[in-house]
Amino acid sequence: MASCDAAADRDSLHPPLTASKVALVLIALAMGGFAIGVTEFAAMSILPDFAAGLGVDAPTAGHVISAYAAGVVVGAPILAVLGARLPRWLLLIGFMALFAVGNILSALAPSYPWMLVFRFLSGLPHGAYFGVAALVAASTVPLEYRTRAVSTILMGLTVATIIGVPFANVVSHAYGWRWTFAIVGVLAVATMALVALFAPRDPAHADASPWRELGALKRGQVWLTLGVGAIGFGGMFAVYAYLASTLQAVTGVGPEVLPWVFAVFGVGMFLGNILGAWAADRIGFPAAGGVLLWSAAALSLYPFAASNVWALMVVVFLIGGGGGLGAILQTRLMDVAGDAQTLAAALNHSAFNTANAIGPLLGGMAIAAGLGWTSTAWVGVGLSLGGFAIFVVAWLTGRRRV
Repeated sequence: MASCDAAADRDSLHPPLTASKVALVLIALAMGGFAIGVTEFAAMSILPDFAAGLGVDAPTAGHVISAYAAGVVVGAPILAVLGARLPRWLLLIGFMALFAVGNILSALAPSYPWMLVFRFLSGLPHGAYFGVAALVAASTVPLEYRTRAVSTILMGLTVATIIGVPFANVVSHAYGWRWTFAIVGVLAVATMALVALFAPRDPAHADASPWRELGALKRGQVWLTLGVGAIGFGGMFAVYAYLASTLQAVTGVGPEVLPWVFAVFGVGMFLGNILGAWAADRIGFPAAGGVLLWSAAALSLYPFAASNVWALMVVVFLIGGGGGLGAILQTRLMDVAGDAQTLAAALNHSAFNTANAIGPLLGGMAIAAGLGWTSTAWVGVGLSLGGFAIFVVAWLTGRRRV
């Protein structure tokens, strides 16, 4: 089985680490997740600031967000394949160096076209970093704890939505939007230092090669797992992208309330990440089906809660819990990728950002069709159930292979 191959590869890399050393490795890797989370989510929240600074309207500035997501989708497979022969700890440092350069250049962007280029550059190492970091994290713990180790890396991203994004808003309003991206660059450099200090210095696998990594693309279960994420995650993003507008147009709250609602969403993601990893370490891939059904149910409550801010906060918290899908799919890809671990792990974040494009696109189409701001929830329900349908196919066909 692929999971056995992955476990054997893990155990051959280095002797077991002490609990304190494992904690230091995970903290170092999570710092990178935090930096990535700040730049990805804060860019959405400070969009009006850099739109004004670059002399464009908000819809045009939104293409900056899309440029970053495009960088993630493109960069994850390319960097994973090109770096196949390098040690993982060195790859992580290189990815964070590229990420730091991209964000510092974003802070210095002289015009809107250059901002598009620099945000695309910043997104290139995003997926590859998370993919390789997940493999390193899983290699430091026994097999039965690997999803929780992987979730720790993603926890850095969820903590960014609770702490980093509000802080970035304060910095942007007080000192200017450029400082937000500059701070992310500093966080990336700090991650490089922590990885250099604490990550295991494991050599690259003797048989590693770009061609071996590309072998992941021949595996049907890899594509099905990526499909679960690309479609199923889209439900959450369909609502998240228009949450601020819904709060103002339907709930009737002022802009001072928005950060609190987004923080509640972040707390939901944080706890969902923990619980999803715990479930996956116990029941495996079926945990993904449970999270997708949870998401569909939570999203279906959104239109009925939108008129009351307190009810909406509860529902937004529940929707955030759907973020627990990420760590589950990350370890599933480790199981089904065989000896093409790096590419498969990195592609999980290409799928995640594909969902980040599909969800808002379909949600926006529903709003433009006159169905109302809360119609994004029904789009989200459809996407969550679509992801669940792909999960069922993946689960059933995967069981036949075992």
